[in-house]
Amino acid sequence: MLMPILQVNSEDIPEFVIVCGDPKRAETISRKLTNARELAFSREYRTFVGTYEGVELAVTSHGVGCPGAAVCFEELIRAGAKTLIRVGTAGSYRADTPAGSLVVSTAAIRTDGLTKQLVPDGFPAVADSQVAEALYESALAIGEGVVRKGITVTLDVFFNGVEEVPHQKYKAAGALGVEMEIAALYVVAAIRGVRAGAIVAMDGFADADLAAEYDPNTNVVADAVEREINTALQAVAKLAKQG
Repeated sequence: MLMPILQVNSEDIPEFVIVCGDPKRAETISRKLTNARELAFSREYRTFVGTYEGVELAVTSHGVGCPGAAVCFEELIRAGAKTLIRVGTAGSYRADTPAGSLVVSTAAIRTDGLTKQLVPDGFPAVADSQVAEALYESALAIGEGVVRKGITVTLDVFFNGVEEVPHQKYKAAGALGVEMEIAALYVVAAIRGVRAGAIVAMDGFADADLAAEYDPNTNVVADAVEREINTALQAVAKLAKQG
């Protein structure tokens, strides 16, 4: 069956999928796979398949923001995906989690608009515990840089407008950082009955008290993205062995 938005056939999608925002990052991840091939590049959705340590997996980009990302997650699940892992970037709320740190998101605070139209207020956006633990253990095993796990925030807004962005409130509540898609991933996975997890590389400080000039294109961030990609791949191998 052809997925109309992703433009991939269901028979080509394995149970494990790594998702990321940037189509270029999807290509970068695919280079780490054996026998990788590109299935489709439709809009912001670019999909590759291959194997890693003998495990079949796909890599698909989902673009920026919950609505478009949710389309990606829904079609991947309809095509047969059972475990989805997001590899992305986020803004940090903590001085001890600077640019270059990795955070495994155990849950996401739902401030986005999309999930409010999918589930009632109060419904949690939570990672699958096995997936989150596999990501955390794999990140620690790589043994470089700061690695943390905890709650992240999913916002729709990137640039400030008239309304104040609620960074200080969520920082005070203990959130580690902020990004734009994880809540959609966790909610869609929950209501469709599949597993999901996410790991993000901190690319700067979202907290105005800590932030200097924002530059996500540094070597420190690039190295962290490389580590989180390797972490996600190792987590897939670990999960596949667990069955």
